[in-house]
Amino acid sequence: MAKITIDFSTTSGRIKPMNAVNNGPIKPRNDQSRGNFKDYQALRIPFARIHDANLCYSYGGPHCTDIHAVFPDFAADENDPASYDFHLTDEYLSNMRSAGTQVYYRLGASIEHWSKKYAILPPADFAKWARICEHVIMHYNEGWADGFHWNIEYWEIWNEPDLDPDDAPNKRCWGGTKAQFFELYSVTASYLKARFPALKIGGPAIAGKKEWGAEFIKYMAEKNVPLDFFSWHRYTANIGLITELCRFWRKTLDDCKLTKTESILNEWNYVRNWNTEWLYSIEKMIGMKGAAFSAAVMCACQNAPLDMLMYYDARVNCNMNCLFSTITLKRLKGFYSYYAFAELASLGTQLPTSSDDADIYALAATDAEGNWGMMVVYYTDDDNAVSKEINIETGKPGCRMECRLLDEDYTFEPVWPDCDENGTLSLRMQRHSMLFITAKS
Repeated sequence: MAKITIDFSTTSGRIKPMNAVNNGPIKPRNDQSRGNFKDYQALRIPFARIHDANLCYSYGGPHCTDIHAVFPDFAADENDPASYDFHLTDEYLSNMRSAGTQVYYRLGASIEHWSKKYAILPPADFAKWARICEHVIMHYNEGWADGFHWNIEYWEIWNEPDLDPDDAPNKRCWGGTKAQFFELYSVTASYLKARFPALKIGGPAIAGKKEWGAEFIKYMAEKNVPLDFFSWHRYTANIGLITELCRFWRKTLDDCKLTKTESILNEWNYVRNWNTEWLYSIEKMIGMKGAAFSAAVMCACQNAPLDMLMYYDARVNCNMNCLFSTITLKRLKGFYSYYAFAELASLGTQLPTSSDDADIYALAATDAEGNWGMMVVYYTDDDNAVSKEINIETGKPGCRMECRLLDEDYTFEPVWPDCDENGTLSLRMQRHSMLFITAKS
């Protein structure tokens, strides 16, 4: 029997933005097109990174977000508004913001798996590329070129420059060498931070190579290059590996005296491996196992040295989307994992919890009026694991609690666990399930 407890005598700080994602909603264009705007809005997603939006027709496809899309002719005058095409990017980001989600802008290019490369090659002039990025920021934050005053805070330079080694024949994210990328980042980050000192300039969204990332951090620290946040990726079925990496990257930053640099995991999902079990992985990530994994990762990372967690991907045409069906755009099981976390985030302040079972994750929160909520998640990568008896010691006898269950049989529907005179809830949970508890003061 697993035992979970909540400590109402103290608090553990704020609920962090562990429910951020990659990419935003779509609004129907006409009676025949589909949309998920209202459901996306209901999730109260705090930030959405726009990487790979360029690969989605519903957002604007090859005509949006990426630098080569908004500035299509590199030979053009970067100071001339006529050199830029912001139209579809404006629409996409406006939809995101109207859903209540803040933009996290990735500067650079989407991944290119095909044999001919178009946008991932090193820019011909790094300083000019930095000035182009400057004008993108001016458009969205300073109203330049009929733009906006959105105060977009996070500006990320590139994506996964470490994905392929320097001598790889068919690079997918950065077509140059490591040394060239270090130079591009140095030139761009230094220029943008000097121009916009209040904004957060960082990156580079590494694919996960520890040595590469550690060398990048050390180089930027030694050269005094701005690094307001360090972003990194990890796809795995092992939650312990994710929290271990949270500690590794935090220590690496701190050892280089970058104690104020945020650590952001901005691509993650359930993946056993990318080869022999890839089909298995995508089947599971969009079902109940993926929903439980997502909920458990958010709970675990709330207690890890991590500043933000961004799921990949809420993009409507992505087969790694556990939130919405890519066919109908209707809610999938994972939608409710994110809805539950948003409820805790709206309460605001974390309550300490403990679990004596490594496969049972718990997270609780409260507000100033004493209202509280809790997620209890049973996740394991063992598909043969049996159901478990769970005791949740709330220490709140007589408290009126509402419980909702998410598993293969229930889709966030009310359940009524046994509750004794001490306020202890008892129920049996299937593997890959989540119980969500709320209570009014």
